[in-house]
Amino acid sequence: MDYESAKASILAKPEAVELQPAGPGVASFKVCHKLFATLAEGEDGVPYINLKCEPNRAQELRDTYPAIQPGHRMNKVHWNSVILDGSVPEDLILELIDHSYERVVENLPPADQQRLLGR
Repeated sequence: MDYESAKASILAKPEAVELQPAGPGVASFKVCHKLFATLAEGEDGVPYINLKCEPNRAQELRDTYPAIQPGHRMNKVHWNSVILDGSVPEDLILELIDHSYERVVENLPPADQQRLLGR
């Protein structure tokens, strides 16, 4: 998965909006004013995506994939950075985008949850 594909997948989530509060080069994605993803170019030019993750699963993923690391400039318990170098399967990245989005939506008021998750 490349930068543009990751961005398109994130923005496909219901009511996802892109902001750049940190300036150019780091895109932040929110739903109902709550952050669920960031996307940036790494220092080496390889893009990475920060995604919220259930803590036990976050550690399991880090243990399995070298390109999944503790969240860069994020809470290391609840966030992972996924380096988009081609070593993490695209279907897993899409699943992790969904997981991050759902973790954030589950903490919104019930009316927002119902609207966003169709429950």
